[in-house]
Amino acid sequence: MTHSLTIRRPDDWHLHLRDGAMLQAVLPETARHFARAIIMPNLVPPVVTGDQAAAYRDCILAALPGDMTFEPLMTLYLTEDTDPADVAAAHASGLVKAVKLYPAGATTNSSSGVHNFDKVRAVLEKMAEIGLPLCVHGEVTDADIDIFDREAVFIDRVLDPIRKTTPGLRVVMEHITTSNGVDYVKSHDKDLGATITTHHLIINRNHILVGGIKPHYYCLPVAKREEHRLALLTAATSGDARFFLGTDSAPHTDANKEMACGCAGCFTATNTMSLLAEMFERAEALDKLEAFTSINGPAFYRVPVNEETITLTKGEEVVYPTKIESSDGPVTVFDPGFPLHWRVA
Repeated sequence: MTHSLTIRRPDDWHLHLRDGAMLQAVLPETARHFARAIIMPNLVPPVVTGDQAAAYRDCILAALPGDMTFEPLMTLYLTEDTDPADVAAAHASGLVKAVKLYPAGATTNSSSGVHNFDKVRAVLEKMAEIGLPLCVHGEVTDADIDIFDREAVFIDRVLDPIRKTTPGLRVVMEHITTSNGVDYVKSHDKDLGATITTHHLIINRNHILVGGIKPHYYCLPVAKREEHRLALLTAATSGDARFFLGTDSAPHTDANKEMACGCAGCFTATNTMSLLAEMFERAEALDKLEAFTSINGPAFYRVPVNEETITLTKGEEVVYPTKIESSDGPVTVFDPGFPLHWRVA
């Protein structure tokens, strides 16, 4: 039985750090284990220009504890007014690694997102030309579409047409939650990848609703049926280079999670590596953990893998803090509902 595993230091290819007091509180939770992360741009106001991305990067680095190393990989928030030349310049400078597509109203702070996809065609064509990836929040927001069907409908109505009309556009389907998403990625061997979150490997929709509403399991895209969770787990543990880790760790204060209209998001930065080791061990796929966390993502984003390593060891139960304190209020750490025995040494 394996009790120790050394892998290249992982990266997180989908992360929310927020700003201000929340940034100060949660950044160390990621930087403790992760070398790099794709930083989501859905602040208020959103990060839409190269200059704004540079300013946000500087804020992140200023908040980083002096004894930690971490590289924020910046993104731009795609709007119907985004300037293709600004996107190209930000990419050419090495600052911006992707552009994020939020359908308007799909999730937290997405009101500035895209309503009319024809209005962003010039940006997408420029991105295809320069090889800059498009990260997509893959849900439609039509009122007549059931929330559990939004991802599958997005693939058919939005994503597939975008890819067909923009040859060469490199796309990351972020935080896929369905077997439909898995199957779509597996049916294309070029210019398409997908991130899978930690929490979507662990919870299904019953965890949110059975026995009472669990606000700290509520996320967008919402967790789906068990059959979809199992499809995600199979994809993540397969070693397939098209699938890689994007935690979508999303901090909200308890007050904002537990209110009458609570915010969507699970905060997993603190214990993700322990959670993943447990799930990969259960799937008899510990030998595939490094590919999922440390190799496949860099390959898609065309950056070097990390030279540093981390070692995970299995032993007595690991006890993580239940909350991370910030001056805005406490943030609850994701609880998988089962003991954790793997830790980063």
